[in-house]
Parts: sequence; C-alpha cells; structure tokens
Amino acid sequence: MQFTQKDQDAVNAIRALSIDMITHANSGHPGFPLDAAPMMYLLYKNHLKVNPKDPKWINRDRFVLSPGHGSSMLYATLHLAGYNISLNDLKEFRKLGSKTPGHPELGTPGVDAATGPLGQGFGMSVGMAMAEKHLASLYNKPNYPIINNKIYTIVSDGDLMEGISHETASLAGHLKLNNLVVLYDSNDVTLDSSANKELSDNAGERFEAYGWNYLRVADGNDLESLEEALQIADNESKRPTFIEVKTILGYDSPHANQHTVHGNPLTEDEIKETKDKLGWNYGPFKVPDDIYETFSTIAKQGQIEEDSWKKLVSDYSDENTELSNKLFDNSNGKVKLTDSDLKINISNNEATRATMHKLLQATKKTNLEFWGGSADLSSSNKTYFEDDNGFSNEEPKNLNIYYGVREFAQAAAVNGITLYGGTRTFGSTFFVFSDYMRGAMRMAALQQIPSMFIFSHDSIALGQDGPTHQPIEQLDSIRAMPGMLVFRPADALEMIASWKFTLNQNQEPVTFALSRQGLPTLNEYQEQVKKGVEKGGYVLSPSQRSTPDGILLAAGSEVSLALDVQRELLHQNIDVSVVSMPCFELFNRQSQEYKESVLPSAVENRMSIEMGATQPWGQYVGLKGISIGIDRYGASGDANEIMDKLGFTKDKITQRYIEKFSK
Repeated sequence: MQFTQKDQDAVNAIRALSIDMITHANSGHPGFPLDAAPMMYLLYKNHLKVNPKDPKWINRDRFVLSPGHGSSMLYATLHLAGYNISLNDLKEFRKLGSKTPGHPELGTPGVDAATGPLGQGFGMSVGMAMAEKHLASLYNKPNYPIINNKIYTIVSDGDLMEGISHETASLAGHLKLNNLVVLYDSNDVTLDSSANKELSDNAGERFEAYGWNYLRVADGNDLESLEEALQIADNESKRPTFIEVKTILGYDSPHANQHTVHGNPLTEDEIKETKDKLGWNYGPFKVPDDIYETFSTIAKQGQIEEDSWKKLVSDYSDENTELSNKLFDNSNGKVKLTDSDLKINISNNEATRATMHKLLQATKKTNLEFWGGSADLSSSNKTYFEDDNGFSNEEPKNLNIYYGVREFAQAAAVNGITLYGGTRTFGSTFFVFSDYMRGAMRMAALQQIPSMFIFSHDSIALGQDGPTHQPIEQLDSIRAMPGMLVFRPADALEMIASWKFTLNQNQEPVTFALSRQGLPTLNEYQEQVKKGVEKGGYVLSPSQRSTPDGILLAAGSEVSLALDVQRELLHQNIDVSVVSMPCFELFNRQSQEYKESVLPSAVENRMSIEMGATQPWGQYVGLKGISIGIDRYGASGDANEIMDKLGFTKDKITQRYIEKFSK
C-alpha cells in the first residue's frame, strides 16, 4: 500500500494534539504518543471496524490501550476520527470531570476498557477475544457471520514486565486466539532508565514459545512495513499475533530516546522544536481541515460497515428469530431470572460451594448466556458445568473455561469477557488466592461492570491445609473495595437468593465467599431469607421481646453458630436477636429507617461473629460492642479443633457475651 504526505500529516496531527494536551494540562506522558502515533493512525484508518457515531455497536472491533498513560494519544485519535470528543474536551485533559481523564475510563466515547495498571489492558483484551470466539460459535450461521470482529491492543515494555502478561500470553497462545492482534511499542526506554537496565527478554522467542505468530517492524515510522505486518496479522487463521514495533520514545523531541520524556511535559520551546522537526506548522490545538478530511473516511466506512451488518442481522432475524432475540436480550441486559429458573434441590446440611454448583447447572438452562471457569480448582470450588468438555479453539461453544493456575489472567479475562458484552461470566479459586486477583477485581469495581468472582474455602474451617490456605483478612480487604458487592451466604437459601440478585443486576461486580463445610439449612426462616438477602442484612431470628437485650450479628457459616448462641443465652434469660449480614454493601445502602429496624440504636449490647478479621464489624457493633473474629493467621489441623482453639464454639461465644454484657 502506498502512503502519501497526507498520511504522514495525519500521524503528526495525533502527535501534535497529544503534546498540546499534555503541556496545557502540565501533566502527562509525551514520550509514548510521539513514538506510537503511526500505529494508532493505521489501526483506526485501515484496520479497526468501528463507527464513531455509534461507539457501542455490538459487532465493532475492540481496541485496548494497555499502557493507559498514553491516553492523550488515544483521545487525540478519537477526536480526529469523529467520536464525540471535541477540541474543548482535549483542552480539559486530566481535569476533574472531563471526558479526557489521565488514564482511559469507561464513559469516554470510544474507550472499550479502563486501563492504567500495566498489563491489565492486555489481560482484558484476551478476555474480549475469548468472548468473540464464544459468541460467534453460538450465534453465527452459514452466510450470517453476525459476530465477526477482532481485538487489537497496544502494549509497552512495562506491560510485558508485569507478571500478568506472562499468564495472559500463555493463555491466549494455548487457546489459539487468532482474532487477537497485539502491537508492542518496543522503544527500549522505561520511566527510570534505558530498558537494558531492567529488561533483556527476547520478546520474539518468548511469544513464539507461547504459540503466537511473531512479527517485527524495524522502524515504527515506516507506514508501509507497519501496514504489511497488520495485514498479515489480520489474515492469520491459527494463532494470536504479536507485532514488535521498534520505535523511538519521544520521537523528534529534544529528549528523544531518553527516559526523561516518559512522564514530563515538554516546555513551550521544546514543543516548538519538536513540531518544527515534524514539519507541523500550527499552533496549539490547531488542525487544518484537510487533516479532518483524511480522518473522515473512518466514520464513513464505519457507518457503511454497521449499516451492512444491520441488514445482515435483519435477514438473520427473519430466519433465526429466537436466536436473534436471545443475542440482543443478553447484549442489552434484559434477561431476568425467576425463582422457578433457579429451583434446585437442596439438603439440610449443604456447603454453599455445593449449592453454587447446583445453581450453575440451573443457570445454564436459562436464556442467560452464562459461562466461566476456575484457576485449576473447579473440582474443589464446584464451579464447573457438568457434561462440558471446556472452551477451546476446537469447541468454542463450551462453557467451562480452564484458566489453569493463572489467577490474575483469569480475573482480567473475566473483565474482558464482561466488557465485550453478550454473556455473563465468572472466575473462581480458593478465597485466599483472591490476593492474586485483586488488581483486576479492583478494575472491575472501578469500571462498574458485572464481573463475578466466586471463592470457596472461605475460612479456617477448611482445616488441614493450614494458614497458607486459610483466609483471614481477605473478606475485610475486598469489602473495603468501593463498588464491589461481597456476598457471604449463611446457607443454601441465602446462596440462592444472592445468586438471583446477582444475575438480575448488571451494574456492579460481585464476589462470593463460599464454605467448604456443610451448613445447616435455614428452613424455618425461609420468608426472612427471601425478603432479607437483597437488603444485605436482616433480622433472621428476632428476640422474644419487642426490644432485645442484645444483638448477635454474623455472616456465612457463623450465622448458624449465632442461632445456637441465641438459644443458649435464652436459657439464661438473656433475650437477643440474630441478624444475618450476607452483604455489607447492600445493607449500608438501605434507608436509615430500615437499618434502625434491624439494628435499633437503643440496643448497645452487640456482638459480631465471623471467622475473619474483626475490623469491618466495628461499624455495626459500635464502641460498646464486641467482635468475635480472628486477627491472627490460622493453623494446620482438624477444622473443628482449630475452631475450638480460636473460640468459635457455642459455649465459648456464649461465655464471651455474658462476660462482656452481664456485669
């Protein structure tokens, strides 16, 4: 393909706007936009199937800028391509409440994933590629490729040094995701130094070993070579493609190829010198009309592509009405599940991980497109679909995702699948290993997407595996994550209610902490459970008198223990209520009137019971209350013996209550 001066001018327009934004904000990272602008231009001009007038079009290609510190380059490109980002928006770069925040965030037109923590954009792009493969296998018919798109991402040295990149690249290569194209901005410079002080990996050999198609472009400013590599990537049919593009950080600036240009704005004099070298003779935020004309073909072609797709979908719907309705209902979050959809048989002493297993089987039979997997622990988590051989390149319709021991990649992929849309999904492992996933879980909460994270073995009650496997602070730390709902159900009934609530909302991520051991089923409290779980906390067993002597609060497996303590205290003429708290976040959103009905302010004798860190319970028990918990690591041994040693028996907790409140 032949390129002209117009193309070079378009590339330089991205560069110029990027450094104008950074200088205007006096904050940002000019080095990356100056070197990577040619990649951005070619992606949007010749390869990305997008419609700037309809940024959420289902069958668009996705683009993820994994090094989110290069956001000025993304915003400049989106503006020039015709997205709803004005020059004034560019001038608001990094200002409070703008469309152009310091790192890409959902809500900015054209941004498909919030990025910033290095490596996670790469991980989410792999999830998106998995989602495309899965949906295409479910819905495409001969002559009707209604799901047919690619995922493109740019990564940096920093992305590839992060541990998640190794997990992610291994997973993508194993799954042969030929719909994924990764461009590596290989500029040999990091924030602190020349890259050779930190990195000596051979990227080509590394990715070829993972099973990728590796290509190399020796000069990132050579549009012809870049275009040739991208065309090869687009035509690759057997594996993901990794294109190493050699670039010069801070290209044509006075600090070119120096680490100082990574994160320091250029001065006005340095900008002038840079623009002079680029041949860009325009002032700040000035773009001539012919540049916009060059970019205008992106929107024109995108509209043609979408209109053609809509015609294809119309014909498809005539022949496949039920499938078409299912696709769009799932894509638009319209599938809602009823009690009958989730009707399962439960026993009187059932681990909540076992209940979850039954719910997964019930859910797959509904109209909800639902799939997920585990980090090599599905047989222990019970998070697998029966009679399913697993999602793969050969069988992309399948529901079980075998993530392998790649917890961080799993969580990022869950976010990518969720962002892609059209399905709901989960990742799972033991609760203590949520520490490996926290970065991606935080990004799910920040983006406010309905990712699901399912953890079993939620307490010291897992027993002999010992303190390395027994979660203590994990509940506290994930409950502290803004925007994350955390459910720790007390039994099978609470599990069912919390699952129904989760699947019928699509605004927030949800974490489940599930028991390994069997839990008594709260059969005599079915009405309270049904009404109370969606409120996050509720009076499970009221006191006999209108005003209780005290309140016992508990979550998860400790709720049944609290009921035992309630009965024992009543024998000693102490009348308390029991409050179950399956989800702190939902309870805290309730009206003051409701919260007062559950936790009357006049009742100060309050005790919380949970086999984990005590800190989160202080908001409910107050300064005059007491929290029975574990603020130390666990121990290796029989679960019942450990619980007895750490004070989690009916008699010991009863005695603690009496000692505290009966003086």
